[in-house]
Amino acid sequence: MSESTEQVEVTRNDAAGRYDITVDGELAGFTEFVDHDGQRIFPHTELDDKFSGRGLSSVLIRQALADTRAAGQRIVPICPLVARYISKHEDEVGDIVDRATPEALEFLKSR
Repeated sequence: MSESTEQVEVTRNDAAGRYDITVDGELAGFTEFVDHDGQRIFPHTELDDKFSGRGLSSVLIRQALADTRAAGQRIVPICPLVARYISKHEDEVGDIVDRATPEALEFLKSR
């Protein structure tokens, strides 16, 4: 079995309001976020089909949520991928998850 030599990196891109994941320097996907009132709202995640099936969305979301915890913010999962990740990893992040409230959804619409 050969080891992968791909360089996978997740970075927070504040200018675009998202976390980017790159593979060997090529953008593979992102998860968007909006900070509001102590919460980091995750409305949408995308991964290029070229990179699907490799677990990259889990890597991206895990690191984005870890960064959210480190920033002292709570997570609001609007995106189904983020919500699914959280449901499978309650032990990691369940203590900092807030349900999507009408106020949070309205805030997203107003942006």
